[in-house]
Amino acid sequence: MEREVEVEPGVHLWVQDLPATPWPTDTGPAGEPVLLVMGADDAGPTWPDALVDRLRTRHRVIRYDHRDTGRSTHAFEEHPYGLVDLAADAVTVLDACGVARAHAVGMAMGGSLVQLLLLDHPQRLAGAALLCTTALEGTTAPEGTDDPPLPGPSLDVLRMWQEMTDPRDERGELAWRVEYRRRLNGGGVPFDGLEFRALEQRLIAHAGRSDAVAVHAQADPDGLDRGGELSSVTVPTLVVEAPEDPVYPPPHAAHLAERIGPAARLVRVPGMGHALPSSVVVPLAEVLLAHAASAEGALRG
Repeated sequence: MEREVEVEPGVHLWVQDLPATPWPTDTGPAGEPVLLVMGADDAGPTWPDALVDRLRTRHRVIRYDHRDTGRSTHAFEEHPYGLVDLAADAVTVLDACGVARAHAVGMAMGGSLVQLLLLDHPQRLAGAALLCTTALEGTTAPEGTDDPPLPGPSLDVLRMWQEMTDPRDERGELAWRVEYRRRLNGGGVPFDGLEFRALEQRLIAHAGRSDAVAVHAQADPDGLDRGGELSSVTVPTLVVEAPEDPVYPPPHAAHLAERIGPAARLVRVPGMGHALPSSVVVPLAEVLLAHAASAEGALRG
């Protein structure tokens, strides 16, 4: 089911709420819903349908378009916001869907937003999973330590970020996006250009526009400098290390898990970069489903 959720006057989000599908009797009862929180400037359908389908074997799955992506309101100039507002939007989506508690899965910027949920709304989370992201303090060393800064994005990704909003016709935009996904994918698993071309065509059709919209880098980052609070997290949290990630390469994931402490578990998905090709869907779904089951087991005591 699709719905429109108002997060503030005049600002609406597109939300897709999918029920759990019938499952074999030996997999047990359906679990808590899963909320998928995508990265900066990416719409909800960037989450692969194959991954969503696998999660639905045990869970109701909710994915949505952030502000200024997909079918949600595009009005940053008229309605500027901060990244903390995007985290609040996730709670509003849960409320609108009548979900008291969910597993939140965040990728890239979405991982930062889920960290804010862990700190400010732990009662709304049965579990959390953080993919291709970094701790809230980013690449700087924690205050009072001599730790070196964490590595930043690769030079080719930085160069493409500078080109992101250059004017292009639809054909040029599609070609640029496929090449960008190629750089994000890394070299750990083969890159299927046709697969990602089809993804970008679906995203353009979903949004009804092909122009490049990249405003989340302009959103106010105030309120994200809370890495020192992560040790207070008690919600079971899976940190997925993507060893070929050119944006947050190792040791970002290990650093994040260490900052969270006992509530975190670090798992590596071999070959994974900063994209979600079909070749990583099965192993990623397996670790997400196993973590959700474990977190719910802990809730039941």
